[in-house]
Amino acid sequence: MTNQPVNQSTNRLLYTLQIADNALILGHRISEWCGHGPILEQDIALTNTALDHLGQARSLYQHAADMFNALPADEQKTLFSSTALQNKITKGENIDEDDLAYLRDGWDFRNALLAEQPNKDWAYTVVRSFLYDTFNFYFYAALQNSKDVVLAAVAEKSLKEVTYHLRWSSEWMIRLGDGTDESKARVQEALDSYWAYTGELFETTVVDKTALADGIGVDIAAIKTQWQQRVNTVLEEATLTLPTNTWMHSGGKECRHSEHLGYILAEMQFMQRAYPDMEW
Repeated sequence: MTNQPVNQSTNRLLYTLQIADNALILGHRISEWCGHGPILEQDIALTNTALDHLGQARSLYQHAADMFNALPADEQKTLFSSTALQNKITKGENIDEDDLAYLRDGWDFRNALLAEQPNKDWAYTVVRSFLYDTFNFYFYAALQNSKDVVLAAVAEKSLKEVTYHLRWSSEWMIRLGDGTDESKARVQEALDSYWAYTGELFETTVVDKTALADGIGVDIAAIKTQWQQRVNTVLEEATLTLPTNTWMHSGGKECRHSEHLGYILAEMQFMQRAYPDMEW
């Protein structure tokens, strides 16, 4: 597996996987609340949100699989370290969206570290969603202009869902921050903890830079100001304090992850790994 794009086609594939991995991993994290929400209405709301993310991931993985299958076999072998995928490539078999979700190893995933962080409690879940939803809203808004017609179409459809996600998480930030002393203390603690994962959202890797130069990707540096303004507005209404620490975690977008991703994949991929090519 290589972190350096070989050509334009390969880079477009890796860029698509980066977006898809964010959707899949965060969707899985949110789905862990199914049946455990504090009230029935919010349990259902989070379950629907998880399904939105998984739907986005599936569309993106389908696109990525098509691009992968179009690559020369020798180039396919350099992209992923997974033995299961290498076996399919060696046999000359095409891969599909399920293979990209279930057969890649942790060091093949490109999601931001924020997406894989634990739910912990309701405040941590709300904060993680809010910080990512705000980014995702402006990201998909810009991605609609991609020269990749599939990415542009996925972005247009997803933006409707992400708009709801951002409204939901913003309202909960305000509700907790401007609520009781305990709710405010809990959400402030979560904000202080997860703030250090936001910097990576705006890091520009080689994949990001190449996708932008090709007219495929988003200028994430340009949307950072919008993100900051939206975050500041909500935190002010929530009477929360904006964290001042500038040190940030990074690595997820370049396939270096926290231990949390391993546990997610162990649970999510178990069935397909235990019973290869199983169909329902």
